Amino acid sequence: MAPGFVALHGGASSAVLLPALGGKIRELTLGGRQWLWHNSDLPFCESTAEAPYATAGDSGGMDECFPTIAAGAMPTHVRGGGQLLLADHGALWNCAPELTIRTEAAGHAATCVWRGDAWPWNFARTLRMLPSGEVHFAYELRNESANKLPFLWAAHPLFPLTPHTRLELPEGSRTRVWSQMGADFGGAGAEHQWPQLRVGAATADLSRPWTALKESYACKVFVSLPKRPCVLALMEGDARLELLVDGREIPYVGVWINREHWTPFARSRGWRFWRRAPRPYANIGIAPCLGAPDSLSEAIGSWDSASWVEPGATRHWSMTWRAAQIITQPPTG
Repeated sequence: MAPGFVALHGGASSAVLLPALGGKIRELTLGGRQWLWHNSDLPFCESTAEAPYATAGDSGGMDECFPTIAAGAMPTHVRGGGQLLLADHGALWNCAPELTIRTEAAGHAATCVWRGDAWPWNFARTLRMLPSGEVHFAYELRNESANKLPFLWAAHPLFPLTPHTRLELPEGSRTRVWSQMGADFGGAGAEHQWPQLRVGAATADLSRPWTALKESYACKVFVSLPKRPCVLALMEGDARLELLVDGREIPYVGVWINREHWTPFARSRGWRFWRRAPRPYANIGIAPCLGAPDSLSEAIGSWDSASWVEPGATRHWSMTWRAAQIITQPPTG
């Protein structure tokens, strides 16, 4: 059964939320285009708390990852003894939040609040649709424990990947590899400068991810953002989606590229002619994030980039999305 939804509007933009699916944003329409990818092999539906994200929650749209992205465990020396297991994509995606919807002078707004049990915290996301058509995301994390809390956060929107997809991130920024499949970018931890990644004696231009390599591939890299306001842009034809972040507040963006290489669903004899066998996905993720890489233990350890919040303290951050039209200048002369 399809989950219930909430629709928000502001200017010419709209958003569709699925509260029962961890506050997932199913659709986000800006500039007349619905931007988010949907998984044809995995419909939007509720799952059990024990279900893995890859086969139960990876239906597309946009999730929030907190306090980790990859599965793992909170280091015992941080927690003060005992082991706290962390699920893939964190604690929010399969936990229905408390939802408040408001109509404000600045537009419709929806606030989702999640509460931690094993480690007391409150995490809130307010999605606000502005009359200008811009979409504003505001986040608040409050540590209600007596211990300093390490965490990772990543907005996790997925977009369709096509031969026309282009990415625009701060050029020359430090780029580190987290994972790779079907391509050798130097392995985990290898460093490059966006958008050029070395592949043996050649280079791949990830600003055009479909044509970066001739073969299918998948990878996750983290791009360090300059400590100033930044524009992260995704382009399809003459349509342009811009994510406005401040690198002093959100220091990284994770880039996931899957050019028809990976799917968690294996082809098997159980697939009959009337049911299409699962195919590797073609999608791309642009994930503004606090900390890198996907593993919290590695972010605390070798990458030394985890975010922390003091006992009783509150942390805030935000970003804004907007649509823009690409204007091509006619040739002169």
